[in-house]
Amino acid sequence: MLPIKTSRNSALNEILSYTYPKLHTGACWFISFYAYDPAKGVMRRKRIKINSVGTASEKRRYAAQVCHRLSAKLEAGWNPWVETEANSGYKKFSEVLIQFRNYLAKLHQDGVHRDSTNHDYTCFIRIMEDWNDKQEVPIRYIYQFDRGFCIRFLDYIYVDRENSPRTRNNYLAFLRSFSSYCKQKLFIKEKPTDEIENLGKSLLAKKRVVISAVDMQRLHDWLQVNNRPFLLVSYFLHYMLIRPKEIAKLRLGDINIAKQTIYIADTISKNKKSAVVTMPRQIIELMLDLGYFKGASSDYIFSKGFRPGPEWVNEKTYRDFWSRRVRPALNFPKEYKFYSLKDTGITAMLRAGCDTLSVKEQARHYSLLVTDNYTPQDIRDANPLLLNYRGIL
Repeated sequence: MLPIKTSRNSALNEILSYTYPKLHTGACWFISFYAYDPAKGVMRRKRIKINSVGTASEKRRYAAQVCHRLSAKLEAGWNPWVETEANSGYKKFSEVLIQFRNYLAKLHQDGVHRDSTNHDYTCFIRIMEDWNDKQEVPIRYIYQFDRGFCIRFLDYIYVDRENSPRTRNNYLAFLRSFSSYCKQKLFIKEKPTDEIENLGKSLLAKKRVVISAVDMQRLHDWLQVNNRPFLLVSYFLHYMLIRPKEIAKLRLGDINIAKQTIYIADTISKNKKSAVVTMPRQIIELMLDLGYFKGASSDYIFSKGFRPGPEWVNEKTYRDFWSRRVRPALNFPKEYKFYSLKDTGITAMLRAGCDTLSVKEQARHYSLLVTDNYTPQDIRDANPLLLNYRGIL
């Protein structure tokens, strides 16, 4: 007997999803089962006639084989109504991810996606696959990629993995991109991410952490003994205020020793503008002492082992070394991140009396207001022109 069409029964039917196939005999021999139709929101009966199959015993043997195959497909997530209405929706989830990977590779090859975007999305796909495979009932077909799947996955990223709101929103951006791809390819009818919102801006405010002078000295002393090449990487971030992604792509040929400058091309710069920043003498002296200038001008400054070489190495190696080696060795708090060296550098320059314009140019900020945000409260002076000002009131 069919269930009564109520919202409660409809939700229950969606959970049950299907009934197992059963053979019916008589004037008409057929196999039937019920499967939930997501378009109509009810369980619908599917009939497969087998009258044309030989004798009664042959019909029974054939029916047993068909019922076995259908049961296995239903248990794996197959839905006859989805297949009937949109054959592409029956594509395997794993096959669609392979196609999406190839699509991302093409976008990266054509320069549409940056290296970092391609790297992140590739990692997101792997993490989503691993998470899905560990679920009690993993999805098998692309039509099962729905809003519920996306929400559960985002909760896993944000709650279970204890990632930041920003990371959760980055995963949502990835899911939106994947949803758009699937809709364009007619694998799904609607994007399941349309009603999922980013976490609020108040949770995403950038937290600048300045490392104390005592801890900076401890950091220098430890790296001086344990890893001088990484000390040089830290100098690039702290003194020249070059972003880690840019540091990873710098080559020896970008350095002008005579002028004590390093050129950052627009092709590797975050703001897509070329610039020249000043190299303090102690950086050049450390590079000379470590023999860095013996490499070819085309060598990356920080290849394997943070030393010059022809192979590009992702900037993630800096963060990994910081979190796995530096922070535990010095017992630094979690708030001390590798990027904190840049924030600390800007603040230290301003505290040392460097003018805001010079610091702005070294940091390549688009506005003096951005640089001024780093100025410590205790060194902000009053405007001398206003000290004795007196108006009519």
